[in-house]
Amino acid sequence: MKSVSEANPYARLAVSCGMRPIVVVLGVILLLAGAVWALQGAGYLLGSPMSNDPTWLWIGIVTGLAGVGIVAFGVRTGRVAKSS
Repeated sequence: MKSVSEANPYARLAVSCGMRPIVVVLGVILLLAGAVWALQGAGYLLGSPMSNDPTWLWIGIVTGLAGVGIVAFGVRTGRVAKSS
């Protein structure tokens, strides 16, 4: 069975360049920004023109999900599949 880095050329690039921690940090930043935007859009964080605006709720949800995906990609990139 191939490892994740052998099967995916982008994963191979991330591993070879040592970018895995950078990818994970970028994903966490996106996740946090998405959470803030979603909370502002839902009206839980007030004091901004984005407060109580459903548009920012959806932008925050999409951004947060993208952050989760990037974090998952960064974490999975370094794992090697076990051969049986």
